[in-house]
Amino acid sequence: EVQLVESGGGLVQAGGSLRLSCAASGFSLDDYAIAWFRQAPGKEREGVSCINRHDGRLFYSDSVKGRFTISSDVDKNTVFLQMNSLKPEDTAVYYCARDLDCLTAKVGGRTIDTLDLWGQGTLVTVSS
Repeated sequence: EVQLVESGGGLVQAGGSLRLSCAASGFSLDDYAIAWFRQAPGKEREGVSCINRHDGRLFYSDSVKGRFTISSDVDKNTVFLQMNSLKPEDTAVYYCARDLDCLTAKVGGRTIDTLDLWGQGTLVTVSS
């Protein structure tokens, strides 16, 4: 079955860390990019980070650059998002999605609706 399953969300105090996982099945990470998006209450879904093993490109939004690190484990077919120095404004449901490249995460907006494979989401809550 082709699917993405996120895990690793939770409640953390400001300044703390969490590591999210996105386990892919039914396809290889070598053939697709995997992007992380987040959606806070009342806000639109936004691209946070992306990894494309095919061309080696990484993407980070300005809001997380320097604090979040994306990586992948080919053997586990899993993408990780290490989130450090978390802030209350990072509170959101985090989703991973499959894409052909990292442009969707970078451009955002209506292009996000074109992605065809999403995980179920994992909630990250950062308390002040």
